[in-house]
Amino acid sequence: MSHPIKPGEVAQRAQPTEETRNRVLLAPMQQEDLDRVMAVEQTAYSHPWTLGNFRDSLNPLFHAQCLWLDGELLGYFLAMRGVEEMHLLNITVAPAHQGQGWGHMMLDALSLLSRHEGAQWLWLEVRQSNLRALQVYERYGFKQVSIRKDYYPAGRLQREHAVVMSLKL
Repeated sequence: MSHPIKPGEVAQRAQPTEETRNRVLLAPMQQEDLDRVMAVEQTAYSHPWTLGNFRDSLNPLFHAQCLWLDGELLGYFLAMRGVEEMHLLNITVAPAHQGQGWGHMMLDALSLLSRHEGAQWLWLEVRQSNLRALQVYERYGFKQVSIRKDYYPAGRLQREHAVVMSLKL
């Protein structure tokens, strides 16, 4: 018997096999990846990052990583180094691959990378309306720290609050 999906929920998709997970590659985002990154970004968000945002992030101050499976872009993340902290700026799983654990895998990679660089904390902002992402972050161990009022664009002349979250590494 199937259960109806509530607003904000996504049907749980079949989890990838261990063999599939072993074929996944996390690699630094390159200039030549940006067309595919932009295609995912524009399908995943109502207010996507611009090509300029991604280009600006391809420098040593940022960690920009792509998650690939057999040449297909599953997702990506971008984070900025700080003093004893890392700030997650963007983490995206391609809509066709959501609900399969790829976001969690990228958070694991980012947590390890952050610890390796001496970070004590991982920080992020997320739209207050993005209940699915909030659930993912809370399950991962992030705690809500504060609200940034009117942080995100939300339509013509409208703004949306951001939830600021942190994770002690």
